[in-house]
Amino acid sequence: MARSAGDQLNAHAAPATNGHMGIQQPSSQPLSTTQLISHIPKILPHERVFPIQIGSELFKLSGASLSSDAPSYFSQYFLCQIRQAEENGEDISTAIRTLSIDRDPDTFKDIALHLQGYHVKPRDATHFVRLFADAQFYRLPKLMSQLYEESIFTTIGERQFEIPRELFSDPGNSPNFFSLGFAVFFSSPDELFPGLDREGLLRPPSIVPPAIPTRNGDIFAELLNLLRGYPVNIRDEGHRAELLRDCRYFNFKGLEQRLIPHQISYNLARKRHEIVLRLRDILKSGITVAPEPTALNPAAGWVNYARPFVDDKSHELVLEIGDESTRLQFGPNGSMSNMRAEFFGEVKTRVAKLFEVISTKLNLSPTTQPLGLLMAQGGASSQPATPGNTPLSEDLVRVVMDPEASVTLDGKTWSLEEAGNISVPSSAGGLGTTNSGGEQNSPTALPLSVPASQPFSRKRRRVNMNEGLEEWIVRTGQWRLRIQGVKNGKAAIECCLVAVKLDAMSSEHARNVQRPFLGG
Repeated sequence: MARSAGDQLNAHAAPATNGHMGIQQPSSQPLSTTQLISHIPKILPHERVFPIQIGSELFKLSGASLSSDAPSYFSQYFLCQIRQAEENGEDISTAIRTLSIDRDPDTFKDIALHLQGYHVKPRDATHFVRLFADAQFYRLPKLMSQLYEESIFTTIGERQFEIPRELFSDPGNSPNFFSLGFAVFFSSPDELFPGLDREGLLRPPSIVPPAIPTRNGDIFAELLNLLRGYPVNIRDEGHRAELLRDCRYFNFKGLEQRLIPHQISYNLARKRHEIVLRLRDILKSGITVAPEPTALNPAAGWVNYARPFVDDKSHELVLEIGDESTRLQFGPNGSMSNMRAEFFGEVKTRVAKLFEVISTKLNLSPTTQPLGLLMAQGGASSQPATPGNTPLSEDLVRVVMDPEASVTLDGKTWSLEEAGNISVPSSAGGLGTTNSGGEQNSPTALPLSVPASQPFSRKRRRVNMNEGLEEWIVRTGQWRLRIQGVKNGKAAIECCLVAVKLDAMSSEHARNVQRPFLGG
């Protein structure tokens, strides 16, 4: 006997069972079309066809298609007509009227495909915003959720981009310009035109495709490649500056940390990893202090750094300070036993902020002034940004110069050993001695310049190269930051700068010698 359609449907849907146990067995057969249709909620009669006029074109969709993404504007409209016909005892076939909507029929063709079970993928930014606006207007929850998960379509400069959302899932790069700036219309699939009253809305507002004409599309394409894990060849510092500028514009913080100038290496002599960074690139969240106590100095340690979102461990920090913003001041007679560094301009403020962060890491009070006096003067924020307002230093920061430092002075290599062993002609007998700090011990030391009329003796006396030297201007310097105990200081510990590599000038003449012409 032939089975009815309902019997056939039940035959397909009935699960296989074990005759002995009565346990359902999983079917290895894929779901049939009738089974897939049966998963669609029966909001409207599946077999009935409903007419929808969109602009100048008439679409006829089944109740199954309209019920597949419901409740929606369509399902509510036709369901209302069906209920009204049932209440009035009318024939449903004649009671259903055509729904007319003055919208774009080309966009609705894709929406009809979606209702019929096809996956509709936006082609470009314009197509995306039209689908998005009409999906919101027609109240299609599944299509709105799908579009919310779709790639971000935007135009940057003159280039169009399709950006997968998972590229921004990294905590270091999210939230960013796209997740924040585009949130007005793309924040939540449940929000219908945020800020607008949906009742009485005849048509959705016009949405302009996202575009950022003020940025460079080629630079953004390189940033996307970096986000995807591909290396980008940084051609020069100008190119790096362009990449960093747009990183900051789009708020890609993790990517910015990968692009900032830095060098990580293993120092075999010190048996530790080092990271060289510019002062302007230091973030407080990356700073730590690694204790390294000794018998003579139990408070000793070194400032370490890890780039936020990038480095999984800290490295010993080598801080680079440039811009001719550092002046080194020597002790009496060019003594190096009490050298100090004075900073100027923005660098002085940055050094002070750095010392404040280090003080916090060491659980020290960020200011040395009593609370009452501090509040009377307007609070900590009113105090000038200077190292002297931190517990780790005076206004002039202590400097340590050891024989390992590489120093270029006035364009020539300079070393600490040479500073204490330079010979000059002398009429006095004997040799002067030099102490460990590079200071001349002879009370009869001659100046470095000797009158030409003075007769020279065959004997020569050694004097301090730095005698009469008062200060250096450091064009660019690299420093380690050492924490050490101190007696009779404002706190029990201080932060001093240990010279690693310096490019310095001893006079205005030396600076002028190295001054370039503009050319052209």
